[in-house]
Amino acid sequence: MAGHSKFKNIMYRKGAQDKKRAREFAKLSREIMVAAKLGTPDPDMNPRLRTAIAAARSQSMPKDNIERAVKKGSGDMDGADYVEMRYEGYGPAGVAVIVEALTDNKNRTASDVRAIFNKQGGSLGETGSVSFNFERRGLITYALEKADHEELFEVALEAGASDVESSEELHEVSCEPDELHVVLDAMMAKFGDPSGSGLDWKPLNTTELDEDKARSLLKLVDSLEDNDDVQNVFTNMDVPDEIMEKLSAE
Repeated sequence: MAGHSKFKNIMYRKGAQDKKRAREFAKLSREIMVAAKLGTPDPDMNPRLRTAIAAARSQSMPKDNIERAVKKGSGDMDGADYVEMRYEGYGPAGVAVIVEALTDNKNRTASDVRAIFNKQGGSLGETGSVSFNFERRGLITYALEKADHEELFEVALEAGASDVESSEELHEVSCEPDELHVVLDAMMAKFGDPSGSGLDWKPLNTTELDEDKARSLLKLVDSLEDNDDVQNVFTNMDVPDEIMEKLSAE
């Protein structure tokens, strides 16, 4: 598996299902709150909020939770004031890692992220130290059964997508970051809610890992994703499918 996308993280996550779900909903709520705060609470007039709500719905987040997050972000309900942060560093075997966070305490989050890197055999670098090895893009994913490749390809390209790839698991639609909401609207109008949508970091080159190094790297990814402030983790790891399947079953 080349790269590490936030839409594929679910196969690595460990722990109780309910705990994971609660944490995922909390992260989705934060993104909705920030989107509503930065723009209007009307998703029709706020592309980022529209994308955040689509992502929440794709994870079966209850409608009440979504509406509450919008109200908190727009100031109709009390809520924390979150800011966006990005951290970059290296994991075991020199794998490049990008961490995106939404936090109400930058010092706490920076300290926590640094501690996780150090504990798991990695090192936190300066902003920009690894992101030059990645391409920023919009990414929309659909389950294979949701659409035929040819039809999805046609709709996506007509909407402005730059690429469409289909694997044994899903369809991936890539586009320029600024075009994400336009492409997403067109895809949803034709195929309904996606299984994932948002901004992504695609590695321009990858680092191949054996089983031991992959296990160490995934421990770092899991530890970062377990942090409440961390929204997304991206890496340039390349792990053979048979090793990934073995590790995900541990």
